[in-house]
Amino acid sequence: MKKWQGILLAAFTSLSLVACSAGGGGGTAGTTPVAEENTEGPAVTPDTLQPEPGATLVIWEDKNQSSFIADRIKQFEEKYGVPVKFEELPPTDQVTKLTTDGPAGLAADVVVFPHDKIGSASEAGLILPNDVFESRTKESTSENALKAVTFKDILYGYPYSVETYALFYNKALYPEAPKSFDEIIDFAKTFNDTKNNKYALMWELQQFYYDFAFLASQGGYIFGDDGMNSEDIGLNNEGAQKGGEFLQKLRAEVLPVKLGDVNYDIKKGLFSSGKLAMDINGPWTIADYRNAGIDFGVAPLPQIEGQPMTSFSGVKAYYVNAFTQYPNASKLLAAFLSSEESQMLNFEMNGTLPADKNVAADPKVQGDDITKAFLEQFNHSTPMPSLPAMDSVWGPISSAITDIWDGGKDVKSSLDNAVKQINESLATTK
Repeated sequence: MKKWQGILLAAFTSLSLVACSAGGGGGTAGTTPVAEENTEGPAVTPDTLQPEPGATLVIWEDKNQSSFIADRIKQFEEKYGVPVKFEELPPTDQVTKLTTDGPAGLAADVVVFPHDKIGSASEAGLILPNDVFESRTKESTSENALKAVTFKDILYGYPYSVETYALFYNKALYPEAPKSFDEIIDFAKTFNDTKNNKYALMWELQQFYYDFAFLASQGGYIFGDDGMNSEDIGLNNEGAQKGGEFLQKLRAEVLPVKLGDVNYDIKKGLFSSGKLAMDINGPWTIADYRNAGIDFGVAPLPQIEGQPMTSFSGVKAYYVNAFTQYPNASKLLAAFLSSEESQMLNFEMNGTLPADKNVAADPKVQGDDITKAFLEQFNHSTPMPSLPAMDSVWGPISSAITDIWDGGKDVKSSLDNAVKQINESLATTK
């Protein structure tokens, strides 16, 4: 999650858009593209959009998607006659690189990054709206995924995968997934053995990415208006306070350790050795637990006081570089890679959780119990806010959680102090 924490707006505003040589698949150097409305002839549709003559494209994608991209590029080139070059680059690094390489004409034409970077990329003018394929994307994409790739009512992304966290449970220790936290609390009374490092449940305590779920499930939130109003902060409202109090209850009855005593590797070791019965984690840990030979299941997060537990979620999508010389061809490629057919192939090849509603409902996907559980949890998730203002949230709220968990301090005063710090930080950036 540290890799996901925001990119400073100063990195964007300090850009000097001077002319320099164009390269790669990028557009003319030193020029900021201006959207022009086509007032002549019939409107362009997904079925009539054609690539520019002589177009060649570059796409940035993650290493673990290389086999999928290679297959799709071959099919795309056969269909449209447009050569595509794949360049390996982690999605979490792409907005940073696009900030400098986009205006310089050196960036890829199609990029991919976690949705919480849309705000920064949009406000810096780095990406084009998803206009031609807007209706098709809205019809086919799950609601939470669609929200995630939309910024200030403009659809930018071509979403292809979703992720969130859910509950892993060791079937040898807890055969049936718990429906509520009351069950976990009761189980901890007989299973916990702190001297021998045996615990009923763990999550990465020091990461607000996970702690958020406890505040949000009681009615807390970060920003109002579906995460788009930074003047409305709900991290110290009545629901958030109830969530903080519940965290203190869990510390006393389920996980009596300090925040720093739990991290990913510690949890993995305990779960793999049979000393940890349940772990709140994401799909990225599936391979580790399978390789450890554990008979585990995955289920949606347990309810808290009868309410579904709301997790943070992320969405990966393709975006079109605003400086590309070939916007038509780039839009076609982004749409092709995120199509229903492509998302099904990506699921089959890489186990990616699809953003497309039809793919998610396919018997092949629903027949996989682990995928089904994550998708069900995703439907109860909150997309991470994409406002650049999120940069001001992580530090203060993480400190508040430390005070609440490690220090046993008053929940209301701790959360009030965090919100005060967030507001003060935001005031300096206006």
